[in-house]
Amino acid sequence: MSHTLLLLCTILVLSPRSTFATGGGRWQLLQKSIGISAMHMQLLNDDRVIIFDRTDFGESRLPLPNGHCRRDSNDEALQVDCTAHSVQYDSLSNTFRPLTVLTDTWCSSGVTLTNGTLIQTGGFNDGERVVRAFQPSCGGCDWVEHPNELLERRWYATNHILPDGRSIIIGGRRAFNYEFYPKTKLYNLPFLSQTHDHQVENNLYPFVFLHVDGNLFIFANNKAILFDYTRNVVVRTYPTIPGGEPRSYPSTGSAVLLPMKNLELGSNVEMEVLICGGAPPGSYLKALNMGQFLPALNTCARMKINDQKPTWAIETMPMPRCMGDMLILPHGEVLLINGVGSGTAGWELGRDPVLSPVLYHPNNAQGSRFTVQKSTQTPRMYHSSAILLRDGRVIVGGSNPHRTYNFTNVLYPTELSLQAFSPSYLHPSKAERLPNITFPLSGYKIHYGKNLKVKFKIKGLVDLDSIKVTMLRPPFNTHSFSMSQRLLVLTNVNPVKPTGSGQFKVEVITPGSANIAPPGYYMLFVVHQNVPSKGIWLQIT
Repeated sequence: MSHTLLLLCTILVLSPRSTFATGGGRWQLLQKSIGISAMHMQLLNDDRVIIFDRTDFGESRLPLPNGHCRRDSNDEALQVDCTAHSVQYDSLSNTFRPLTVLTDTWCSSGVTLTNGTLIQTGGFNDGERVVRAFQPSCGGCDWVEHPNELLERRWYATNHILPDGRSIIIGGRRAFNYEFYPKTKLYNLPFLSQTHDHQVENNLYPFVFLHVDGNLFIFANNKAILFDYTRNVVVRTYPTIPGGEPRSYPSTGSAVLLPMKNLELGSNVEMEVLICGGAPPGSYLKALNMGQFLPALNTCARMKINDQKPTWAIETMPMPRCMGDMLILPHGEVLLINGVGSGTAGWELGRDPVLSPVLYHPNNAQGSRFTVQKSTQTPRMYHSSAILLRDGRVIVGGSNPHRTYNFTNVLYPTELSLQAFSPSYLHPSKAERLPNITFPLSGYKIHYGKNLKVKFKIKGLVDLDSIKVTMLRPPFNTHSFSMSQRLLVLTNVNPVKPTGSGQFKVEVITPGSANIAPPGYYMLFVVHQNVPSKGIWLQIT
């Protein structure tokens, strides 16, 4: 810690006099039941979504095929279980099929590798040191499990993709350390013990983002550091969030790295983190021991993490929210969705489901950044999830605040359905603004710091100055955090040019390094007047 640079900074608190506009959006029921509750989700580069919950919920509502059963003498619910606890959902055909997990995936973490393979790490009981792999575009493939591939039990940990293509796995319950996949050795991380609250924790599923200098921004509880994982050194300590309110599990808020622009600046690219919601101190124990459910936090904290003197700026949301999810949309706005208005994460500890999503407009003036969206009728509380699809919809699932599947005589039954939320950019009235990418084709491979020609069509009148090209890495989502999520706004090499008959082309430059865009699959979008195209898959190496 002798290398730590402690920054003495002032705290900027924005005026709470915010105005909250009301917007649109549309909800659609995709599946009344997929048989399991969607605790974890990952979109793969074949447009299929891998979904799983935990093996010790008891029997799910989806049988394994061909009379197959999982036999596990260590399972705390069923030693012989003939039902699935994972599914593969095809977002193009709106169909799903059961998958088989052999060991417990409860409250685990994950990441996609350079080749698109999903690597899922840890869980509970006999799954706590297991690494599981799922390969995309593989027909009838299933999970492949690798026992004892982790050096530490990983339960409530966070993964992040690294510039060299490895995954780092940080923290977890009683795990104040980190390791890598593929595994090497275990490294202590005292920051995690320093942010651990007695009897509560409040530092699980830490928020982790790759900095453009190659280090990691790590936030846990109410504190943050910039961490050199290669030397096991804290290189910067950030100011504590104003008020010292916890934002990490079980006082669960959510966080995103705001869109990265002007990528040609390399290591000087501006980076801003936004953290929203959570629960005030004492919420967990009061809910657990006294049945008192305190109102969730109604604030967001925003900070430029590579400023010389970074400060947290506080904004007020339209409503309190704990256990919400934050997703970056292709046009650069942030969707806050799911969660509760009081209580915390944990069995039966949340109340007052928040049914209205909110859009956050990062480029708007302070005080006018939130727009309330159309409400759902389905509570999405503890153990719910949400991810962005390539067509711009957001798929939402899960919610099970119970120790087992429980559908009757409870306030909030276990939820097995899948919904799609369509932001207002998908409204039919905006169809004529919608770009349609004609080149490159999906699956195109790109390299760092190279020019890339993008061709597209637009039916209606075109505002050339409003067009931008973005790249988004699809995250692994669970417990209100989307791991490895980042949106890049690519820099134009030449102005957008019409080529006739409603067709256009623009030349952009790809990200200059793996510190900006870690290797792997991204979705590329063309955005016109804040309306994004359907994405195409690109692989950057």
